[in-house]
Amino acid sequence: MTSRRIFTGHLLSTSLALSAMIGLAPGAAMAQAKTKVAAIYTVPYEQQWVSRIHKALKAAEARGEIEYKSSENVTNADYERVMREYATGGNQLIVGEAFAVEAAARKVAKDFPKTSFLLGSSGKPQAPNFSVFDNYIQEPAYLSGMVAGGMTKSNKIGMVGGFPIPEVNRLMHAFMAGAKEVNPKVEFTISFINSWFDPPKAKEATFAMIDKGADVLYAERFGVSDAAKEKGKLAIGNVINTQDKYPDTVVASALWHMEPSIDRALKLVKEGKFTPEDYGPYSMMKHKGSELAPLGTFEKKVPADIVAKVKAKEADILAGKFTVKVDDSQPKSTAK
Repeated sequence: MTSRRIFTGHLLSTSLALSAMIGLAPGAAMAQAKTKVAAIYTVPYEQQWVSRIHKALKAAEARGEIEYKSSENVTNADYERVMREYATGGNQLIVGEAFAVEAAARKVAKDFPKTSFLLGSSGKPQAPNFSVFDNYIQEPAYLSGMVAGGMTKSNKIGMVGGFPIPEVNRLMHAFMAGAKEVNPKVEFTISFINSWFDPPKAKEATFAMIDKGADVLYAERFGVSDAAKEKGKLAIGNVINTQDKYPDTVVASALWHMEPSIDRALKLVKEGKFTPEDYGPYSMMKHKGSELAPLGTFEKKVPADIVAKVKAKEADILAGKFTVKVDDSQPKSTAK
């Protein structure tokens, strides 16, 4: 009798425990599913490069996957402090850019080995928790260069960049190679404004290029398309598509999609499998991390033979038949 009473009691307690678990499961699962993520940006959210990261993280937030906090316009001097505050605050993944604060950012990562870091960087991944990324969009940059080479009448293209760092240099070289493929006569004037966000300075540099005969401008920075619009010239966009704001100016754009990189990092953090790696390749076309924007308002204005060549080259890239050369050296002007 005693053993039967114990057995019955054991079944009852087990049943109650299971019921409690089932009742709590949905709430518990939701709580576990939300990864705490923080992002630190040295420029405004609307800056091209940062806007892509912010967009991908906001999409994950909208899906209910993450709790997302972020800071914009953080100075280099404050970057380490903000990183430490976010890490101390229990964020599981910290995203941002470390280009001007490499040593400080890597030091913080070492001090918080259980926190995952995914930062834009020219350096290598660092064990055990520091991954790097950048916009490896040299493939659509090459395609946009082909469009530019086919649209210039003066055979002079102006290019305005932020800083001559590898990540910018490789896009410029790819663009130039694409333009030269369809138009061997094209010449380039190149200028760096030494800022990631200074539209007036970019605009001024563009005006100088237009005065020297450039009729197509490569807008690696904000401000270039404004100058092109004012002077009735054409522009090629970079990272984001601004044709809706410049329908008669921006012909084509090389677009960056950060979603494949962000989604991969979130999955690995959630599974406890985040390790140091280079996320750069996830920005390439085969991973849907980049693409050439639709020609839109210029669909009927770009010569048909150029469109055909661009489509053929795009197909070759996706099929692995053509590889865009990566050249990280500082590009030089070729205009005489």
